[in-house]
Amino acid sequence: MSTSAPVAGLVPSTAPITAPVPVLYVSHGAPLFAVDAGETGPALTRWGQYLRAQFPALRGVVVMSPHWMARTPQVMTGPHPATWHDFGGFPPALYQLQYPAPGAPALAQEVLTMLQAAGLAAQGDAQRPFDHGAWVPLMHLFPEADLSVVQVALPMGAGPAEVFAMGAALRGLRSQGVLVMGSGSMTHNLAEFFGGAREPAPYVLEFSRWIESALQRGDLNALLNYRSLAPHAERAHPTEDHFLPLFFALGAAGDDLHANYLSREVVYSMLAMDAFALQPAA
Repeated sequence: MSTSAPVAGLVPSTAPITAPVPVLYVSHGAPLFAVDAGETGPALTRWGQYLRAQFPALRGVVVMSPHWMARTPQVMTGPHPATWHDFGGFPPALYQLQYPAPGAPALAQEVLTMLQAAGLAAQGDAQRPFDHGAWVPLMHLFPEADLSVVQVALPMGAGPAEVFAMGAALRGLRSQGVLVMGSGSMTHNLAEFFGGAREPAPYVLEFSRWIESALQRGDLNALLNYRSLAPHAERAHPTEDHFLPLFFALGAAGDDLHANYLSREVVYSMLAMDAFALQPAA
């Protein structure tokens, strides 16, 4: 069953081209999301089209995925990142997919400089490929793969405040035509994955809507302390890795905490596919 809502924000606004690019948070789901788009994939495609129309000078994407974790902040610096099929046991067609988006060494250097200026000992990685947490949602968002992409690692052991600080360090990129994006999962308890189409588990909906309510209130303190405040937080996320990219997006958004929801779909009963843009309220 899906709990998706209609995609909002598709009518071009009156904001000037120099307005900051909205921040995006996406749930990238299982690798099969690449070929089984559900409702979330088309919603991302429509929003990508809107974004390209609204910001025709869009320079590139800076994305954090939980499938790249490093001991210290790392930044992809290679000009031609490979598509990494970092999963096993899926249909052969999935391993034939490629996302040949170019890297952006110059943008990567800007990211490194901004992180280092914020006191983070960031380093470049010229060999890093795109993991599925990056390329799978980007296939839906920008299917032409013509926009430069720079991936940023999730530091091991970091909590919400530390990841928020990383996003905040890159906030200025939004005024330079860069989309900052966190890719994770609104809920991610794989121990409860049994396959098949089922009704969304009640705890999945309760946790997801609590997060949405906190976003719409602009309650950053509640979000940063979700582990102790949100209902079913530990069940929704036995480990935090797939939720932490949300705080990367929140840090980059700054005061633009209004969440324009693109999808509220739930798949496999336990995997919430929430996706939303963070932008000024209308």
